Amino acid sequence: MSIEIIIGLPHLCEGPLLFRARALQQPVLISANCLSIWSTRRGWREWTGWKLHHLANAHSLHSLVLDSAGYAAMSVYGGFPWTVDSYVALAAAFPFRWWASLDYCVEQGVARDREEVIDRLSRTIRANRDCRQRAADLGITDTLMPVIQGRLPEDYERCIDALWGMMKPGAIIGVGSMCRREIDGPEGLIAVIDHLDRVLPKGVRLHAFGVKGPAIPYLLPFAHRIASLDSQAYAVSARREAHQRRISKSDQLVADHMEHWLHTQRARLSESARQLPVRAPAMPDPSPSDPWEAAIAQARSEIRALIESGDLDHDELTAPWIEQWAADIYRDRRAA
Repeated sequence: MSIEIIIGLPHLCEGPLLFRARALQQPVLISANCLSIWSTRRGWREWTGWKLHHLANAHSLHSLVLDSAGYAAMSVYGGFPWTVDSYVALAAAFPFRWWASLDYCVEQGVARDREEVIDRLSRTIRANRDCRQRAADLGITDTLMPVIQGRLPEDYERCIDALWGMMKPGAIIGVGSMCRREIDGPEGLIAVIDHLDRVLPKGVRLHAFGVKGPAIPYLLPFAHRIASLDSQAYAVSARREAHQRRISKSDQLVADHMEHWLHTQRARLSESARQLPVRAPAMPDPSPSDPWEAAIAQARSEIRALIESGDLDHDELTAPWIEQWAADIYRDRRAA
């Protein structure tokens, strides 16, 4: 089996970049964010819908896939500006090859500590289930790609266990929070892929979001597990050249870098596979011994379970609420 390279495009506007993508006849990935409509009519910037007319430009592409823009949503907007219903409606508006579930990324710049990482795993689990339910209503479950999240390799297993019904042979599963990882190390890209290869059912394959080209030779031993990867890294080299030459970073320049980048990735797929030593998994944090910290931990666990079950919404996990919930637990323990 071979790993497919998917080109990330920043937009679907007619011009040199889209023209080149058509000529290359390579699968293309776009972010939902690039189709967003924003308005300042009420005095602040707010999301108001989708530029669905841009999708007409994609019909002559090899194929088109849709990402939920999870990292941009969290790092730029502090959360998804659009609802599950509006996002799934976008997914139903075009014959996408596949479309990724909403997910809550856990990169260092977004999830500040271990507790927030685990909170966001629960939100990701619920978002996957909600997307699947809405997809069933619209008849597009066949093209839905579940997305799993994690910081440690074992974190992804929490998502897999909760979404086990979606882990069927032939399924493609998106692996989030990958593009800013080191290749090596106990939390590195290869450690994550190696762990997933061990725990996923046979026949389930992966799409690795945002993986940079130098990692490809190290991914080749897992070609039986990795179906595809995407990147928009060519934009960085285009920006660097524009800065060095003191010229505009035009779409024509970016298109040239995109084509060169694609040829480079294809060449890397032909290299000899490289392997890294498998690191021992990180040990889980011990349970807190302090009664108040233990109450906080229990409160978080109970709220996460309610989010995953659908009894609470994705974003109903706030510090004041956790503390109030923990206070009730603390008092009950003291009274017992």
